[in-house]
Amino acid sequence: MALPLLMETPRRRASLETIGALIATAITAAACSVGGPNNVASHSPSPAQKSPTANASATSQAAATPQPVTTPYGKVAASSETSTPPLVTCANAAGAPTALPVSTSNSRAYYMDAKGVVYFLAPNGDAARATQVPAPTGSRRSTFAVSPDDKRIAVVVADYDSSGASTRMYVEDLAGSANHVDIFTERGARTLWPVGWHGTNNLVVAIVPSCTQGGGPFCCGIQELHVVDPANATRRFTLGNLIACPIVGPASPAGAICWDGSQSKVLSWTADSVRAYAVPGPEIQLLSPDGGRVALIDNGGTSIQGTSVSMPGMFACTWIDDTHLLSGGDPQHQPRVATVANGSMVPVAAQGDCGGRLPGGL
Repeated sequence: MALPLLMETPRRRASLETIGALIATAITAAACSVGGPNNVASHSPSPAQKSPTANASATSQAAATPQPVTTPYGKVAASSETSTPPLVTCANAAGAPTALPVSTSNSRAYYMDAKGVVYFLAPNGDAARATQVPAPTGSRRSTFAVSPDDKRIAVVVADYDSSGASTRMYVEDLAGSANHVDIFTERGARTLWPVGWHGTNNLVVAIVPSCTQGGGPFCCGIQELHVVDPANATRRFTLGNLIACPIVGPASPAGAICWDGSQSKVLSWTADSVRAYAVPGPEIQLLSPDGGRVALIDNGGTSIQGTSVSMPGMFACTWIDDTHLLSGGDPQHQPRVATVANGSMVPVAAQGDCGGRLPGGL
């Protein structure tokens, strides 16, 4: 079972451009209040503050052994609050799409505050400082992905200006920042988001636009996924194609989905096409953890591909497990858990956008 993480951010209308990200594990939401085609080098991915135990050192993270999540939940499991990183722009000339400053391992949720300090929160309430990344500013954003075993962290630092972004990526030990390796640099119209780890030796990064002034389906998020070596950023597999078949939803432990304009393709983590199905128009598509189901989200709500199950008004943003979906919400739109077998829904006593799921490995 997986545990959802709801990030408490200002409510945004669910649409093809703005459906948010959550953190999930089982049938619950863990509330955590934080603010919410270009060539690259062939060697690389060719892509009031209340902080828990804020005075704890990074070594406190290593002192306790994280416990993988196995228990199903039906309520808020743990919560925390922190300061919000500043809004990022491209020299005030365009918007800079950024990912939520969160990541999940198989046992913890990690989130960054306005000063670049990364904290963790576990379902049992354990919380402490984990590490620090370069502090965000109005022209800089650090994003990160913690390995499933809580040992390593991959960090992308993007500095934005009117012409795009300068991107650098490094990997180091989560506890103590030892074994630091700089593995990628690039400048241009596209940058990277580290979106997770497939096992402990495959880092998954997304190719995303550096700046955007327009809109439209899939304009401003993940367009291609690269599986790279975390030691040197050598690309192992490419999922999707930013021109011919862009990625149309968040990654899943089973892989990802791309859409070529008329047909969607389910892709494995070795970039094999597992199956395809017709989708006439652009829709956000969520692949279940086992790869067996696809949730289609448009401006009317959520439906399950290949079935008659439909959930009008529910804008799912993550799978909790292979049979349940979670939507985000605010006081006017309460988050809900849906059972995909029949479309039944129950409310969740939490608010926010989807930030991920536990366990967090891809």
